[in-house]
Amino acid sequence: MPSPPRGRRLDAVSGPFTPRTPRVVAARRLQRRRDRDAAGRFLAEGPQAVREALARAGTVVELFGTPAALDRYADLAATAAGADIPVSEVTDEALAALAETVAPQGLVAVCRHLDVPLERALSRGPRLVAVLAEIRDPGNAGTVLRTADAAGAGAVVFAGDAVDPYNGKCVRASAGSLFHVDVVRAADPLAVVAGLRAGGLSILATTGYGDADLDDLADAGRLAAPTAWLFGSEAHGLPPALTEAADERVRVPLHGRAESLNLAAAAAVCLYSSARALRRPTVARHTTGESVT
Repeated sequence: MPSPPRGRRLDAVSGPFTPRTPRVVAARRLQRRRDRDAAGRFLAEGPQAVREALARAGTVVELFGTPAALDRYADLAATAAGADIPVSEVTDEALAALAETVAPQGLVAVCRHLDVPLERALSRGPRLVAVLAEIRDPGNAGTVLRTADAAGAGAVVFAGDAVDPYNGKCVRASAGSLFHVDVVRAADPLAVVAGLRAGGLSILATTGYGDADLDDLADAGRLAAPTAWLFGSEAHGLPPALTEAADERVRVPLHGRAESLNLAAAAAVCLYSSARALRRPTVARHTTGESVT
């Protein structure tokens, strides 16, 4: 029998790993939060997530793939093998056991946890930060993380009793952005606010009953400073103590008849308002050749 391509690992009977292969069994346990926390590892499913994970050196521990997927995404298999990351062929049944989607795309990576302390994230000088306080829905959390990345945020903080950022649904909803920004997990949201303020960021809390209108802040140029946005759960909003701790309580104006925006939409509006304000001086310098103050 010819030897398998470089980086592929076959089991004792020279065939793909099955659902009962110990390495598959161990990886499948990472679908549970307590096992993710104990191991400091999580699963990233699908070629997009795997590609972004591989681009962040030292993140991927092992790559599982069906023979068809490893052939289709040979570049990813080669990248992993070139970094001395085990690439393990698995049966369709084993891949289905590792994946959480109805129609998996054939690849699952075991990754190391990525979170860093708030102090380290602030040491990089982020000008835009998103704080997810007590947000429980993984889909919402992952979407806000993706939006924060797209808007240029340097860090996303999961504060208080928030969803695990390594929950499979959250990882998928982030569409690879989990691997692009500093992820911070902090038990005390008020301590996070204090740390962000000490780091020179203005603290803005989103609430439908805020006394400051987002458009008014933007028009007054008050979004051009380094900013941390506080977002609460869609069901309950921000805890009152956290809302009061902010520098401003901001509402997104509603010009139609909708009662409110969902969390992900409101976060997108706020983060992009800040992103636009933070970019204006740079845009003006490039177009006029002059500095703007």
